[in-house]
Amino acid sequence: MPKKTKADILKIVKDEDVKFIRLWFTDVLGQVKSFAITVNELEGALTNGMGFDGSSITGYQDIEESDMIAMPDPNTFVILPWRPNEKKVARMICDILNPDRTPYEGDPRYVLKRALSRAKEMGFDHFYIGPELEYFYFKDDKGTEVLDRGGYFDLTTLDVASDLRRETVFALQEMGIHVEYSHHEVAPSQHEVDMRYADALKMADDVITYRVVVKEIATKFGVYATFMPKPIFGENGSGMHTHQSLFKGDKNAFFDKKSSNNLSDIALSYIAGLLKHSKEICSIFAQTTNSYKRLVPGYEAPVYIAWSQRNRSALIRVPMYQPGQEKATRCEFRAADPACNPYLTFAAMLHAGLEGIEKKYKAPIPMEQNLYHLTPIERKEKGIETLPDSLGQAISITENSLLVRKILGEHIFPRFIMLKKKEWDDYRIQVSEYELDKYLPTL
Repeated sequence: MPKKTKADILKIVKDEDVKFIRLWFTDVLGQVKSFAITVNELEGALTNGMGFDGSSITGYQDIEESDMIAMPDPNTFVILPWRPNEKKVARMICDILNPDRTPYEGDPRYVLKRALSRAKEMGFDHFYIGPELEYFYFKDDKGTEVLDRGGYFDLTTLDVASDLRRETVFALQEMGIHVEYSHHEVAPSQHEVDMRYADALKMADDVITYRVVVKEIATKFGVYATFMPKPIFGENGSGMHTHQSLFKGDKNAFFDKKSSNNLSDIALSYIAGLLKHSKEICSIFAQTTNSYKRLVPGYEAPVYIAWSQRNRSALIRVPMYQPGQEKATRCEFRAADPACNPYLTFAAMLHAGLEGIEKKYKAPIPMEQNLYHLTPIERKEKGIETLPDSLGQAISITENSLLVRKILGEHIFPRFIMLKKKEWDDYRIQVSEYELDKYLPTL
């Protein structure tokens, strides 16, 4: 796709009667932040950026050094399809700069750019990502009343969710996001719209866009969409299975036709890196206390640190090779959830894999049996470890990780640790309905 210039943007705005432009970026936790400028301010914004107070953004600056610049990326310019057709509203995603116009170390988008620079230095031109974000529709944001009782791939006739997905796909396509397919997921009122793989930076931009679009279209229909990882007890949670591969030019570095499993040494070392460092980066790809209600054995959530070519109970799955589909060779990391910050998550996965390649990690033997059916003793004998079982455990491992400090940088790392520790402490001291129901009548 050709890059857009300032002149291109100004022409589109004039031709399409755009009157407002929303500038988007995310805080450290991945929440989209936005402010609007009028068309009269656009040319200046494209040239010099727009100033804002960084001290009010979670994980950003302290108040005594709070001046920040939001510099819009022209390639992310799109018109918002859910806004009026007259006097239209567009959006651009921004890079955050310091007042001296250097990249701001606390910008999650910059964290991913740094990771991609490392890949480039190691000879990889593309880091392709294909995430599958699941989510739920509920009647409103006050509870978990579902819209349907459908299951995986069910054709749920005459229900509002079919129209919701249809409108969501149209909106994503209008915004330049290639959708491959959409379907009902396993749990009641759970759905998925899959985007075609793209370079990691575009895909991270697309993920935050996808989450906004899903919620906006749901609101238009008078219902609520949530990316909460585990909103309903006893049902499958929502994951973000993340397909990934590295390319040198137009050649897939993960493919080797001479290998028995068609995986190159680069692919195997990348997988080994993801496995070895999965505990350290767990608090990034599963960053909420609720994430760990999903990461339990069963419910299709992989907690066992192993890989396989078929087995969906393993943390990493390698889809079977199809003849003539060399470019589709990839690994699928199955533990991430859609509440994460995609910029930090994709950066963490890439760095973990690059560590494996750089240090020539050896991948363990693939585990093709159902890991849920093994006893704890059998798993221990096979050397299969598990992901952390709580945010508290996960963040304590992250805090001691030199790799994560390198991934996030000296600005974000301590702030991320502090925010997650506070979240864990706030959660840990709550008295739940479960405890009241269980203990109050008898103790």
